[in-house]
Amino acid sequence: MKNILITGGAGFIGSNLAKELINRNYNVTSIDNYSFGSKDNEVDGVEYIDEDINNISNLKLKFDTCFHLAALARVQLSFNNPSEYFYSNVNGTERVMEWAKDNNVKVVYAGSSSRHFNPADSPYAMYKFLGEEICKLYKNSYNLNVEIARFYNVYGPGEVVDEVYGNVIGIWRSKIIKDKPLTIVGDGNQRRDFTHVYDIVDGLIKIASTDNKHSDAWELGTGNNHSVNELYEMFKKKFSVTSEFIPDQPGNYKKTIRENDDMLNLLNWKPQDRLKTHIENL
Repeated sequence: MKNILITGGAGFIGSNLAKELINRNYNVTSIDNYSFGSKDNEVDGVEYIDEDINNISNLKLKFDTCFHLAALARVQLSFNNPSEYFYSNVNGTERVMEWAKDNNVKVVYAGSSSRHFNPADSPYAMYKFLGEEICKLYKNSYNLNVEIARFYNVYGPGEVVDEVYGNVIGIWRSKIIKDKPLTIVGDGNQRRDFTHVYDIVDGLIKIASTDNKHSDAWELGTGNNHSVNELYEMFKKKFSVTSEFIPDQPGNYKKTIRENDDMLNLLNWKPQDRLKTHIENL
């Protein structure tokens, strides 16, 4: 692993990954159309290409590893633009796999914990599910070296602070800036395996660096979860906030938590529950 391509390298996770790879003296290139990514996330030493992943075959540079992170995110937004989500998350992933096959590039694909639920619950869940299936197709039918890394509720430095595009922490941080109540969806008892982006980055690099092959996916979750109500109490200790409950939403799963310990047992991955500290340090 020397010459590395990150799809979505100007995004939250991609920029944190790029920074660590540069620190380890890898040659890093990003391809990103900046629909979710930001120029503010660019890292010194990385070459940035402003291009849609569906046009990845136009790249002339040679790579040995690709972290495929580019995707349209957020469950609720996917209901409004299912065709755009399909184009990016399904068609785009197939384009990346075809390019990797033609250029003999190892791929680490960013899967989603939504895989463990009914994919028909939302366009986002369905298309991330199909993205994983495309990876497995190319792995089994074309012998492509591709591994799936399944993410769980990522947070940390550079997280998106926005009421539309953020996750629950980013949404709440945005509301605090605007002096608005923090919205709790449903009863707030839904539990999430919140995983720090530093642990995600460490896991991604471990997956890219190993010769171990997983028959399904490497699970990047802490193995602990917190309810949204517990998260609110953490925010309440740090900020002067109030809350308001809003109706439950489709695709709002009751519980997510890491499904297996393969990352810990086979790749010596050691995630930490840093959620409370992260909020205290905001």
